[in-house]
Amino acid sequence: MGISRRTFTTSALALAGVGLARPARAAEVTLNAVHFTPAQVSYARSFLAFVAKLNERGKGVVQIKVRGGPEILPLGQLGDAQKSGLVDMINCPAGPYLNLVPEGEVFSATSKTPAELRANGGFALINEIYGKKGNAFVLAHVDGGAGFHIFTVDEPPRAADGTIDFSKLKIRSSALYRDFLEKLGASVVVQGPGEVYTSLERGLVNANAYSIAGYSGFGWNKFTKFRIDPSFFQTDVLISVNKAKWDSLPDDAKKILQEVAIEHEKESVAANLKITADEGKAMLDAGMKVVEMPEAQRKLFLETAAKESWARLEKRDPTNVAALRAKFG
Repeated sequence: MGISRRTFTTSALALAGVGLARPARAAEVTLNAVHFTPAQVSYARSFLAFVAKLNERGKGVVQIKVRGGPEILPLGQLGDAQKSGLVDMINCPAGPYLNLVPEGEVFSATSKTPAELRANGGFALINEIYGKKGNAFVLAHVDGGAGFHIFTVDEPPRAADGTIDFSKLKIRSSALYRDFLEKLGASVVVQGPGEVYTSLERGLVNANAYSIAGYSGFGWNKFTKFRIDPSFFQTDVLISVNKAKWDSLPDDAKKILQEVAIEHEKESVAANLKITADEGKAMLDAGMKVVEMPEAQRKLFLETAAKESWARLEKRDPTNVAALRAKFG
């Protein structure tokens, strides 16, 4: 019953040849993705830079195929599309789908950095919530560090005491800061970015609230010639993945996605601050004027902004407020 050396060697080579000597490598995984702004806007450019880095690092393991922006899916549908699995990955602010995950308010309300929130357990907590309510896993909070401004067509009206009279403004808003602007006394029209140009052009609104970064990419600076300082809140752009899809990924794909996302998270904050400075200067050089609030009004404005997100979250769903305040507050 002995086996010759030649027979053993031949058998071993045959087994290796059909792949039985070692496990086969898993096939490369591809995730489809949609971004929330047109490709020329800085937020989309930031996301596409993340995708390029991921696709280079993830060759043979994981790739991202970008389907497009709002021409593929409107901003207001991105959260539902990801929850249902129609889209694997979205680059989208938390604000447009607060109806699904009201706790997304914390990304604009917090003054903590993503790194601090990863270290103190805040990210783990918010991902537990996003998983349950939005069927989503948040990879990164990107393009942060800067806030939102109110831009006006005409010089902002003043009250007798010199403060800005927000009651005379009809402001295009996102759902994220609607309550805050209403608290200031302004009339508010909630619209996605794709509708704003026409609203300004037709005079349906006389003001617009948005970040400096990306503003000129929409062409809105053609109509709004004044910027009210200071800014409020913090930009809340997220990169997230359908939770069921995330759970199905092999460990090496998850590792690459998370590593590249955290790298981009950090890099994008610095890049966003530079873009904010550069684009803000370009608008001022083109004739836009900055209007500063009197000190007392400025203080009240910032205090109101700081309170409003937490108040709205508590009104919508108080379940996780105490736990979130402990991490994000």
